[in-house]
Amino acid sequence: MACITNNIIATTLKVREYEAKYGRLSNSVDLLAVSKRHSIESIKEAAANGINNFGENYLQEAMAKINALNKLNLSWHYIGPVQSNKTLKIAENFEWVHSIDRKKIALRLNEHRENHPNPLKICVQVNLSNENSKSGVPLEETEELCMFVNNLSNLQLRGLMSIPAPEPNFDNQRTNLKKLKTKFLELQEKIPNMDTLSMGMSNDFEAAIAEGSTLVRLGTALFGPRT
Repeated sequence: MACITNNIIATTLKVREYEAKYGRLSNSVDLLAVSKRHSIESIKEAAANGINNFGENYLQEAMAKINALNKLNLSWHYIGPVQSNKTLKIAENFEWVHSIDRKKIALRLNEHRENHPNPLKICVQVNLSNENSKSGVPLEETEELCMFVNNLSNLQLRGLMSIPAPEPNFDNQRTNLKKLKTKFLELQEKIPNMDTLSMGMSNDFEAAIAEGSTLVRLGTALFGPRT
């Protein structure tokens, strides 16, 4: 487990360095630990080192972890594609959903969140690269979906999320991510409560921080390779 502790220390330092390097405010970027396919013990170690936000892609796996770690008061984020038959469990057990790309799913989550004391925090997922293999709403349809979500009483629209196509070149990473930042800033003019730009993973989080990310989703950088 020492490697997880060391990874968290090193990665947090990198995030703070990138904030300074690109003129961001100190501590303006949060870490979301992508814990899918990592053990409960690994999550405990991360939590002991100050990580509070954890992202899961698979509902059954996530529920086992949420139930086992319910005394730690962690913030659970659903970051995988949302299927209609799983909206009830997701609405009941998660604080955030980062992967809304259809009105139908937003409506179902809103319905299932009705008796919860707090609204479900939502990011609309944008398919920046228009990849058929990826979830997400096309960039040009993002505003319509955001306005729809913003009008649902049991959901709280917080921002945008994207998983761009892999790109090894740093400048190209920035160019692609800048599209999401531009759309985010446009929408903030109409929906001022939007405050979250969920972009950047282990292979591109420097570029994401340079382009205004407020939440980087890191798995391998924190936990090491998945088993």
